[in-house]
Amino acid sequence: MSASTHLSADTMTRARELIAVYPEPRSALIPLCHLAQEQDGWLTPEAMADIANLLETTPAEVLGTASFYDMLYTEPVGTRVVSVCTNIACLLNGALELLEHAESSLQVNSGGTTPDGTITLEEAECLADCDRAPCVQVNHRFVGAQSPETFDRLVAELRSGARDEEIPRHGTLNRVRRTGGLAVGREQIAAERQAMVEAISARAAEAKAADEAKAAEAAKAAEAADQASAAEAAGAAEAAKTADQASTEDQVKAADQAGQDIASKDASASGPPTGTAGSSGSSGAGGVGDHPEGTDA
Repeated sequence: MSASTHLSADTMTRARELIAVYPEPRSALIPLCHLAQEQDGWLTPEAMADIANLLETTPAEVLGTASFYDMLYTEPVGTRVVSVCTNIACLLNGALELLEHAESSLQVNSGGTTPDGTITLEEAECLADCDRAPCVQVNHRFVGAQSPETFDRLVAELRSGARDEEIPRHGTLNRVRRTGGLAVGREQIAAERQAMVEAISARAAEAKAADEAKAAEAAKAAEAADQASAAEAAGAAEAAKTADQASTEDQVKAADQAGQDIASKDASASGPPTGTAGSSGSSGAGGVGDHPEGTDA
């Protein structure tokens, strides 16, 4: 870190106290931006470079973070930033007319700063004070619903310093300073952080074990399913083999029966054996050989 810094010695001390509060230094980025803005009224490039050095990051990362948030300003603004809400509740209660009056009265457009650097006027989205519409804030402090007349009085009070106690210069969010350092000892913080790391590691180990058990159970179920499928396939093959054997036996029996039927039909068609007809027909016309030749009947 450079020995010479843009941030004052007091701001640097407070910055280091803030960094010590967080488990990771980079977690203090936004609080440090607010701290630097409290010193200068806006985030100067030099302040962002100091913040980057404190957090061991780059000014580009600081700028990239700061430019995302409406409450952090990366360009100069007045010592009093006056925000006029124009969201629906305020819009219906004269917010646009109030904003037009403010632009005319201050002789700046929304987003501009008066030539004396006192007031920056901006149009804002909902400021969460809808029951007092149109809502106005100065340096993020509510000042209640405003009309053109009360707005002019408010501006006069801001310029005269009459409301400095109520509304500090822009950039000051919290005027309560920690006087005792961290609320607990550094040893306790270190112990709690170590316990947190161990708890995270334990949860990771448990999750890994659960995943492994789930994978093993799934593999076991898949193996059982494969075995059941194999057994089913074997049973089906055995049943098919038995069916084929039964079919073959039936075919053989059918063939034997068909052969027997054919033989029976052939036997019926051929008649009695030769030589039996003479004896059965001896009482008829007679046949040759029934009587000796030359003998009378």
